[in-house]
Amino acid sequence: MNEFHLWFSTGLEHIADWKGYDHILFLLALCGVYRLQDWRQLLVLVTAFTLGHSLTLALSVFNVVHVNTRWIEFLIPVTIVLTCAMNLAGLKQQSPMQPRWRYSAALFFGLIHGLGFSFLLKSLLGAEENLIPPLFAFNIGLEAGQLLIVALVLLLSAVATTFIHIKETDKNFFLSSAVFGIAFMLLLQRLPF
Repeated sequence: MNEFHLWFSTGLEHIADWKGYDHILFLLALCGVYRLQDWRQLLVLVTAFTLGHSLTLALSVFNVVHVNTRWIEFLIPVTIVLTCAMNLAGLKQQSPMQPRWRYSAALFFGLIHGLGFSFLLKSLLGAEENLIPPLFAFNIGLEAGQLLIVALVLLLSAVATTFIHIKETDKNFFLSSAVFGIAFMLLLQRLPF
């Protein structure tokens, strides 16, 4: 197995690992107000998130940024709760938050999630001489995993609204509320003080 495939697989496995379900929850929250027809907007949103976490992942792996892990583990569910709150507020106003603001929030929240990814990646990299190829492959694997999760959520949402006839607003409310509740419990469990 070549090195790119090894690190790509590691990134893909990390995002799909149920032990790290907080990242999956964040993706569910991002998908909360989108329909299958909106896949392009959602692709840009997920890519903004990836750019954010790729930046801080690199800065952390190269020891440019050092952050207390307890704070990062606390801030990750905060980002999920805030994303769900934005989704729910948009439902009340009958229109989702402007895409530009959603992209900015996803990029910023990606910065926080990247620091969460970095603790695992640093331990896996060990004494690698050249960090750029494994870091690149890991990020590509993370992005591929995220896109698979998003595609699955969009397809399940389409089935729910098309064949089961669940209203789009009800689906959005249920998904955002459920993810909000789970993330809020995580937030309380991870209080850093």
